[in-house]
Amino acid sequence: MSYIAPIKDMLFNMQHLAQIDQIANMPGFEDAGLETAQAVLEDCARFNQDVVAPLNWESDKNPSFWKDGHVTTSQGFKQAYHQYAQGGWQGLQHPADFGGQGLPKTIGAACGEMLNAASLSFALCPLLTDGAIEALLTAGSDTLKSTYLEKLVSGEWTGTMNLTEPQAGSDLSMVRSRAEPQADGTYKVFGTKIYITYGEHDMADNIVHLVLARVTGAPEGIKGISLFVVPKFLVNADGSLGARNDVHCVSIEHKLGIKASPTAVLQYGDHGGATGFLVGQENRGLEYMFIMMNAARYAVGVQGIAIADRAYQKAVQYARDRVQSRPVDGSVKAAAPIIHHPDVRRMLMTMRAYTEGCRAMASVAAAAYDAAHHHPDADTRQQNLAVYEFLVPLVKGFSTEMSLEVTSLGVQVHGGMGFIEETGAAQYYRDAKILTIYEGTTAIQANDLVGRKTVRDGGQTPKALAAQMEKTQAELLAIGTPDAKAIASRLSAARDALLNVVSFMVDKANSNPNDAYAGSVPYLMLAGNVIAGWQLARSFVAAHQALASGDNDTAFLQAKQVTARFYADHILSKAPAARDSIVQGAESVTAMALEAF
Repeated sequence: MSYIAPIKDMLFNMQHLAQIDQIANMPGFEDAGLETAQAVLEDCARFNQDVVAPLNWESDKNPSFWKDGHVTTSQGFKQAYHQYAQGGWQGLQHPADFGGQGLPKTIGAACGEMLNAASLSFALCPLLTDGAIEALLTAGSDTLKSTYLEKLVSGEWTGTMNLTEPQAGSDLSMVRSRAEPQADGTYKVFGTKIYITYGEHDMADNIVHLVLARVTGAPEGIKGISLFVVPKFLVNADGSLGARNDVHCVSIEHKLGIKASPTAVLQYGDHGGATGFLVGQENRGLEYMFIMMNAARYAVGVQGIAIADRAYQKAVQYARDRVQSRPVDGSVKAAAPIIHHPDVRRMLMTMRAYTEGCRAMASVAAAAYDAAHHHPDADTRQQNLAVYEFLVPLVKGFSTEMSLEVTSLGVQVHGGMGFIEETGAAQYYRDAKILTIYEGTTAIQANDLVGRKTVRDGGQTPKALAAQMEKTQAELLAIGTPDAKAIASRLSAARDALLNVVSFMVDKANSNPNDAYAGSVPYLMLAGNVIAGWQLARSFVAAHQALASGDNDTAFLQAKQVTARFYADHILSKAPAARDSIVQGAESVTAMALEAF
């Protein structure tokens, strides 16, 4: 089946949870209200449904390939990318000063979900370019900005992140790539970088690599790492492309999933050194790279939501079509489509609830980002920045882990046909696995959540969010229906569990760090579960109010309430058990002697 963008759900989140009309009151976003969002999303949906989505299945069977240093992308990718760039989609949320449209992240994130749902492999190229743009906007010199940003924002050129080396994965203190200063202010860069997404391809005229390397004589460890722009082609003073730089693709990886996305091994400096340009100051490269990584981590979380939705849509269609066995309640006297079976409906509801909960959480996080960067009040900006930074590891970690469960359920709904590649369900499962690994594994996200986002300020941000949950509980109780009261009860228990774990982390992180970090990933999963469940509880309230006001989209609003109740009963209800395993089970994680493994 073809992909159908969930525009209605996205707009519901923007209106009722992300408060887009408040965002439209902020300087720079005056024309970015709900009406604009709807127009942009409808246009984006048409492009992704008609142009990108049809490429997904064929590109998995016939992926990008490498020959003699050149990468040829899957059939149709180059033409689709040119349409993507010409449509202005790369610049959607980037500054108008460099040719972008300057729209809020709240709108941009929804468009990003559509692109990733249409084709995860295709969407990775724009995703990395977004990260490069963010880094240059923040730390690039005026010369670097004027040379590269307009071309990147337009999509005429693409960008990459070059962190990982054969001996240096998540531990970037092990980076050995080196940069030698030159008399003209440039640097010669030498080294090998691996896992470089779209490090070589045929879709754009130039590729702008952002590369971590160590300047000659720099301190050891992460304090001695600098960031460089190393373009595939050097750029002449008039902006035209010049000589080929000394960076070459020596191979691409053969992968479990995202096969159409070329993952390159890049060699710098085999012929005298690749010309690089310092971004910002020497030895501050990791600080700048984190700007790219934070942008990319949020985007990868959106990828998880996207692939989950694609798997859900496919599973629903199969469940409607596949006839197997008579329903247990006798509602149909002969064999019927499997969607009649309670356990199939349980699986579909789980897929739907996870996807909608994470979409709501990501929309709220995007709104916090917009307020953190555009709200006129400094205190409000700071509060929203704290919320956004707390939510990023949840959007990344929880949404990608849930995508594995959802895509696995998608295979399960298909039964034996799901295990056969021709149905397409397996591709979503294979593609989803990388999301929990790249841009920082789930454990890396969890360590960040514990150390930087919880312990550092004594848990102030999650405690503030928990206080807001109390208001939602009160609204549910005021509605007073059995569904509303049940959701309020589940939310109350989950909120208490979250606060218990926050206190545990703050108490243990310094006094007994093994106990805290033994539960770091379960804490991330608990926090993601609670925040997503809270957003669906808010959705229940908003849907109730809309129905009471006479909104005639009754079927959608009632389905939103049913989904919120299901999430509370079947997913949010797991929070107290997760709390118990974190708080009471920490010692058993590290109790086994190392030699006994």
